[in-house]
Amino acid sequence: MKFDTKIAVVLREDLATWQKLNVTAFTISGIAGTVEGIVGENYEDASGNVYLPMIIQPIMIFAADAAQMRTVYERAMAQEARFAIYTEELFSTGHDEANRAAVKAVAAEDLNLVGIALRADKKAVDKILKGLSLHK
Repeated sequence: MKFDTKIAVVLREDLATWQKLNVTAFTISGIAGTVEGIVGENYEDASGNVYLPMIIQPIMIFAADAAQMRTVYERAMAQEARFAIYTEELFSTGHDEANRAAVKAVAAEDLNLVGIALRADKKAVDKILKGLSLHK
C-alpha cells in the first residue's frame, strides 16, 4: 500500500537506549491520538485472541545531533507541520501535567529538544528531514 504521507521520529543520537524508546513511544502517541484514521483495526490471532490496533503505516526513525534537532524543529515550524516534541526536561517529570508545565516554562528558541515526531505530506517531511540518516 502506498501512502501520501510519511511518519517520522527524529531522536537525538546521544540518548541512552531506554530514553530513545521512551521518546519514540511518547511522541508517536501524539500522532496516534490526533490523526483520524491513522490507527487500524484490532488484531486477532488464529485462536481468537484480540489485540489492540496499531498505526497503519510505516514509521521511519532518524538520528540527529542537537544542532540537527533544532534545524528539524525550525523546518517543521516553517512548513506549518503538526508535530510532537520531547524535551530533555521531560525525563525528570512524572506525569502529563508536569510534562506540559516543563515545556510551557521554556521559550521555543530555548527548547532542549531530544525527540520530534511528525506526520505530513511525503514531500514536506522529506524537506524537513533533509540531510538526516535513518537511526541505526
